[in-house]
Amino acid sequence: MHDDLVPSDLWERVAPLLPPAPEWRRRHPGRLRVPDRTALAGILYVLRTGVAWRDVPAETVGCSGITAWRRLRDWTEAGVWPRLHAALLAELRRADLLDLDDCAVDGSHVRAVKRGDHVGPSPVDRARPGSKHHLIVDRHGTPLAVTLTGGNRHDVTQLLPPMDAVPPIRGLRGRPRRKPRRLYADRGYDFDKYRRLLWKRGIKPMIARRGVAHGSGLGKVRWVVERTFAWLHQFKRLRTRYERRADLHQGLLELACTIICLRRLRKALRPQQ
Repeated sequence: MHDDLVPSDLWERVAPLLPPAPEWRRRHPGRLRVPDRTALAGILYVLRTGVAWRDVPAETVGCSGITAWRRLRDWTEAGVWPRLHAALLAELRRADLLDLDDCAVDGSHVRAVKRGDHVGPSPVDRARPGSKHHLIVDRHGTPLAVTLTGGNRHDVTQLLPPMDAVPPIRGLRGRPRRKPRRLYADRGYDFDKYRRLLWKRGIKPMIARRGVAHGSGLGKVRWVVERTFAWLHQFKRLRTRYERRADLHQGLLELACTIICLRRLRKALRPQQ
């Protein structure tokens, strides 16, 4: 059953990046170790359904939720998810499916059920504990990077960190791409200081002005980031932050971004009927 939960094309890309079993497991194996693909099935089950780790149906998935959580912890600490995301972005660029000239950035609040790093009083949720997802996407809405902060962080302070988190995107001859030529954002990012910082990086800021009537036309490009947030929040585990550890929630965000990239690749490479 777990083979159905982990598509073959995803597994082929994940498997080479996974660290080997710990040395002590090889020397003292004890009970047979749960296969990595089965553990990944458990992680994907939680990501898609949003159930608690303890409620993962072992008879369906093939392993307990605690085993899946431990493997998520180990793989997150080994840096698997950023490398997987970077590999998919390179494939998309090689297939001419990325438009890195025009990018858009935005943030989205999520409630945080537990305390932990990057949790703060949310100004849009009656100061309840929350976190923010900050996302940068290309012209087509392909997620290039996602970062996590407390819910009380102003969007404009997170204009540059998502761009810094974009990996060097390979896939074509020449230098890897990391930055856009133009960056689109809404009025929440309208501060001259940050416009100057973008110009200094060689990026043209396309930011809506506060106090100016709607109709600038920037929304024709900027709307794709809102659509990508909708795609991300189709993964029910990301609608609310349950992980106390920020790195594990970040890992789930990066895994979801990878799956979105893989869907785009599949759609483009699907044989035409």
